[in-house]
Amino acid sequence: MAGTGKAHLRDASKSVLRVEDLVVEFALSKKTIVKAVSGISLDLIEGETLSVVGESGCGKSTLGKAILQLIPTTSGSVVFGGSDLTKLDKDAVRNLRPKMQMIFQDPISSLDPRFTVKQLVAEPLEIWSRGSSDERAFKVDDLLNSVGIDPTIAGDRKAYEFSGGQCQRISIARSLALEPTLLICDEPVSALDVSIQAQILNLLQDMKERYGLTMMFISHDLSVVKAISTRILVMYLGKVCEIATPDSLYDSPKHHYTHALVGSVPIPDPTKKVNQVLLEGEPPSTVDPPSGCRFRTRCPAATELCATEEPQLREMGGGNFVACHHPRA
Repeated sequence: MAGTGKAHLRDASKSVLRVEDLVVEFALSKKTIVKAVSGISLDLIEGETLSVVGESGCGKSTLGKAILQLIPTTSGSVVFGGSDLTKLDKDAVRNLRPKMQMIFQDPISSLDPRFTVKQLVAEPLEIWSRGSSDERAFKVDDLLNSVGIDPTIAGDRKAYEFSGGQCQRISIARSLALEPTLLICDEPVSALDVSIQAQILNLLQDMKERYGLTMMFISHDLSVVKAISTRILVMYLGKVCEIATPDSLYDSPKHHYTHALVGSVPIPDPTKKVNQVLLEGEPPSTVDPPSGCRFRTRCPAATELCATEEPQLREMGGGNFVACHHPRA
């Protein structure tokens, strides 16, 4: 896998978020550079949910944090609200932050244990001086009610008194306090039980419709994102290998890595044959990734071309774009 290109990008004038050729690298020493994100481009149209999937360590969370400028970027552009965030100073980026929020992976450690639930949700409103004291109190109660937390019962308790699922509901309420237009969810259900995962996913869908959100949903689990996604972007070792609509991706994955991911999704039917594809070997190091296609060392269809030339994203029909020299039929 592992390709670059912008064939999948749409009209820039319609994009809420447009990322082009984003590169994020970390220096471990003078000679050791971790290539976490390598030339990724993506866009989001208003009201969409773009899911970013891939195995652990492929750069998904780094991508999300880099988009919000929570970590520095090496090169590339991140255009949000008509401004390239990578070229703005800290004050200008801070002024845009109310419109772009993030839900973090660990719902418990992302909440300050010293604060009550009401204080946690009210903090963004107080920092940005939104409304009077009474207006903020009303807003906090409304947000907590909207995520299924009773403010009269839970409002004065601390976050550590709640389960992971309840803490994630509180995190969602807090992220919506400033009425953002873009919400990035970094594996918001990976730390939760399966039954709770469904509740949180349904809640996010409800909040998306209620508040008119545009969402980027990061996950390592394809089975989680199918029902909530408008488009799915598959990453491998800091690169994009495929981007498609959910139906196209699940029914006819064109990239060999995507095919293996789809085949690993459990099917709740013991009578149905599972067409599982086993990938051999471990993902290569991000310090010294393979030449050409980064997936070639584990790909069953790899040839010499894959070692010498990096594949570019190209359209395969049905809204499916793939970065592969030898895509699946």
